Amino acid sequence: MTPTSTQFVTPLTFSTLSENEVLVDFFPPNTNTNTNYSVNHIKLSLWADLILIAPATANTIAKITYGFADNLLTSLVLAKRCPVALCPSMDVDMYENPITQKNLSLLRERGFFIIEPETGFLASGLSGKGRLPEISSIIQKIDNILNPKKDLLGKKVLITAGPTREFIDPVRFISNRSSGKMGYELAKATKERGAEVTLISGPVNLNPIPEVNIINVITAEQMFEEVKKHYSEKDIIIMSAAVSDYTIRNYSTHKLKKEANELNLTLNPTQDILLWLGENKNDKTILIGFALETNNDIDNAIKKLETKKADIIILNNPLIEGAGFETDTNIIKIIDKNKNITEFPKLTKYELAHKIIDYILNLKS
Repeated sequence: MTPTSTQFVTPLTFSTLSENEVLVDFFPPNTNTNTNYSVNHIKLSLWADLILIAPATANTIAKITYGFADNLLTSLVLAKRCPVALCPSMDVDMYENPITQKNLSLLRERGFFIIEPETGFLASGLSGKGRLPEISSIIQKIDNILNPKKDLLGKKVLITAGPTREFIDPVRFISNRSSGKMGYELAKATKERGAEVTLISGPVNLNPIPEVNIINVITAEQMFEEVKKHYSEKDIIIMSAAVSDYTIRNYSTHKLKKEANELNLTLNPTQDILLWLGENKNDKTILIGFALETNNDIDNAIKKLETKKADIIILNNPLIEGAGFETDTNIIKIIDKNKNITEFPKLTKYELAHKIIDYILNLKS
């Protein structure tokens, strides 16, 4: 327990109800100075299979994000050798505050598991997102972390992620708003479920994923060349990258000076990588494309599915709050060859990655 939490419920109450020792202090009473692991946070960090913080307050989340170690709990997390799962629980305005959301985003990128709070009535009397999930739900999430599915063992997966850049001169380029988060979460999820994963990534600001073969590229042409090198003998190919549709026809080897009011650029279409894969992949390979549409979304996604010869298309609309670029969440529809549409609510991109994998595996069966 953190010192502040003892102001709400006493350690004695928890100890009596749980019939377990409750720790608050760094140093246990009657410390044996001859024991190497007499300090609680070190001893516990070596012992634990998983650290669950439930509830995780905005204050504790902020401290963990920036490496504070001013109590037993935050020190334990800093010394951890196991996964950490946090259950954010607080008033809706504190949860939705951009600072809290940024902290949670940083923790996700660093490999922490965030168990999303539920929506309902809060202690303040307000209603919104911030409630601690039901205990059964938390236990299920813990089980998924400690005992992940390995239903992709022996499978080879190729994923593309992030944007590409098409340079005007050595300084300027055209690109798009893709953060690469969806592709990276797909790579993380497929790896966790046992696959051999190759991730071809455009320029992103995301941490590498352990045991995933990451190939960094910048331009659409570079991404296409790497896809051609690695697409064969893949069981699943997921094209989640936002590849530039056009490149600059006449690249300038020197920085263009601002000598006039206008800069006219001539653009050439880039190689359609998804279309190329649809025409060249093995018949046993499942090909997944993404469609980001802002109008006539279903019709445009179905057209893309058919023309690109993909097996499924994952559709999202960046104009919907919580979906699209630069967010940790997304709202998607999956469309198959028979034009069946499966809709998913707003979920984290990590959760959706697992939903997509489940869908693919059901498709194969």
